[in-house]
Amino acid sequence: MIRHFLELSDAGGDALAAMINDAMERKSARTGWPKGQPDPDQPLKDRVLAMVFEKNSTRTRVSFDAAIRQLGGHSLAMEAGTMQLGRGESIADTARVLSRMVDAIVIRTSDHAKIEELAHYASVPVINGLTDRSHPCQIVADLQTIVEHGRALPGLEVAWLGDGNNVLNSVIEAAGLMKFNVRLGIPEGFDSDPAYVAAARARGAQITVCRNPQEAMANAQVVITDTWVSMGQEDSAAKIAAMMPYQVNEALMANAAPGALFLHCLPAHRDEEVTDAVIDGPQSVVWDEAENRIHAQKSVLRWVFGQL
Repeated sequence: MIRHFLELSDAGGDALAAMINDAMERKSARTGWPKGQPDPDQPLKDRVLAMVFEKNSTRTRVSFDAAIRQLGGHSLAMEAGTMQLGRGESIADTARVLSRMVDAIVIRTSDHAKIEELAHYASVPVINGLTDRSHPCQIVADLQTIVEHGRALPGLEVAWLGDGNNVLNSVIEAAGLMKFNVRLGIPEGFDSDPAYVAAARARGAQITVCRNPQEAMANAQVVITDTWVSMGQEDSAAKIAAMMPYQVNEALMANAAPGALFLHCLPAHRDEEVTDAVIDGPQSVVWDEAENRIHAQKSVLRWVFGQL
């Protein structure tokens, strides 16, 4: 049975908890080491990871490259435009060929249907490095960061401010799996995918839509935002104007619980969705969050290979 990681629910809550613990333990064991030094056990020794990018990437690309190397394996990074995929080769044929040459595939693309088709035809694990629908690998790192900073996930109160995008869909999915609650500070017309909300509620999470940003922030233990204009979308002045009341600034952060954590998956558009005072402030854990992409991706890779 091939383990694909297209959504967090492909793994489930118990596996996510195991990933978080594994990521934290491996991170701790590497304190002070050179970034390129392999882990002593090299659990993925000689495995080859293909990384296919149809969208720009910094954290996903570097973290998976570093992750597979630290686990003892190797990576191949490919831009879709320089592959035959970019000249019309079918996703099915690409999946069949790559499956004969590598041990797993990470792909970052737009249409989520592409990654589902790739997984259907691949005979090796396929990992979602981001689609327009979801970003599960990012959320594993986010959950790790939250736990590292002393917050238990069950019953956690999370506030999301801004656009109802792919990252939020995965936050909501995580809420259902890990039993925490999310208040959504989102302007009318920019809501998250209702299917993710319904699934999380069915699993017992409280997902509350708040048009008032102060209400969304009230007593939140974790505050999360993301860029208002995602990759591939046109920069809309009307959208930016609608989002401005949801900017995470010091005044809005004052509504959160004392010591609330601030997360942002990056890249940040400073003075749009977040101000310098917040992202560079004492409540921000975004740099830990970014670093944790390496450790979280290691745990994702170990899971798809059946080691967790």
